[in-house]
Amino acid sequence: MRKLSLLALLISFVAASSFAGGYQVRLQGQKQTGIGLIGTPFAFGASSMFYNPGSLSFMPNKADFSIGASGIFSKVVFQANNSDYQARTDNPTSTPFYFYGAYKVTDDLSVGVSVNTPYGSSSAWDDNWDGRYLVQNISLAAIYIQPTIAYKIGDKLGIGAGLDIVSGSVEINKALPDPVNGEFNMIGSTIAFGFNVGIFYKATEKLNIGIDYRSKIDMKVENGDTKFTKIPSSLGDYFPSSGNFDATLPLPANLDIGLSYQVTEKLMLAFEFDYVFWGVYDSLIVDFKENNELLADSRSPREYSNSVILRLGGQYNISDKIIARVGVYYDPTPTNEKYFSPETVSLDQIGWTVGLSIMPVKGLSIDLSYLQLSGNESVKMYEPDNFGGTYKSMAFIPGLGVSYSF
Repeated sequence: MRKLSLLALLISFVAASSFAGGYQVRLQGQKQTGIGLIGTPFAFGASSMFYNPGSLSFMPNKADFSIGASGIFSKVVFQANNSDYQARTDNPTSTPFYFYGAYKVTDDLSVGVSVNTPYGSSSAWDDNWDGRYLVQNISLAAIYIQPTIAYKIGDKLGIGAGLDIVSGSVEINKALPDPVNGEFNMIGSTIAFGFNVGIFYKATEKLNIGIDYRSKIDMKVENGDTKFTKIPSSLGDYFPSSGNFDATLPLPANLDIGLSYQVTEKLMLAFEFDYVFWGVYDSLIVDFKENNELLADSRSPREYSNSVILRLGGQYNISDKIIARVGVYYDPTPTNEKYFSPETVSLDQIGWTVGLSIMPVKGLSIDLSYLQLSGNESVKMYEPDNFGGTYKSMAFIPGLGVSYSF
């Protein structure tokens, strides 16, 4: 019997269905989402803390608050090679959320705190689908808490920094092949730390430039829980009903550079270049605490590549009380062609966005957004298990937020 090193494939708990190139859907502000998920070159008040803490120093009011959430309705379709067999996910609706609060201490110094979920999603395949030995379902969440400080130098330059405190959790289920024919469950959680720094520069009255860097974060799960069920009694000693594991996964650093230009009094255009340092995800190493001749520690290759996301958007002031936004972006997959697993259905994606802000009274903004993601249909293979086929993905993501300042 081969060793069940394939269990390690299940631990990519933040990469799976939540990351860029896969799903780093940065739903951290409805204004930004509506304009192509561009945020680096804007000073949108408290909600700028995630996208560029340097722009927080330019918030015009004494206090600013923002809260919102989105609903992710997604599916993946799999078509087996040289076969009529087809499977599709039945994903539960994910609801990433955000909260921002900021206060201007002096004309130049601003402080704030954000709570958001830039990584987190769920994916569920049928329990008996052909890829059930790789993954059946996965549920994950990563909540970021970021205290932030920003300072304005003169009338043109703002700098800012935030400490990222990240709480992550995951639950994964899969089937086990012959002769075991059992089921496997894995649950883990962790807390990790990183940072976010940004620069906001008002080059001219019409041109803004933003640069933001979010650090790499190593998510280390220690003493996560494993459970084997429906195991034949003859194999029970090899697959204990309860056990533990350790694993580490790097969350890649991001470098974002954006420009916005006020073309006319009502029309503004923006462009952003996002570089994601996916090359840090070379392999996944899992240490099972209860090793034996059938259950061994493993090293599963990933060999991701760094990727570039290009974004373009525009904003138009219809009136003093209504602002409309549109955007588009291209997000290529960072995955390696030899190691494409259905736990991480990351395809080349095109995202289309629209947004609307309605300001019924002074200081209050009701922000709506809609994002549609289309994953290009692609033939993919996971060579270690000789599992492959054609994948296609789609996601529909409406969002609602409310901002208030005084």
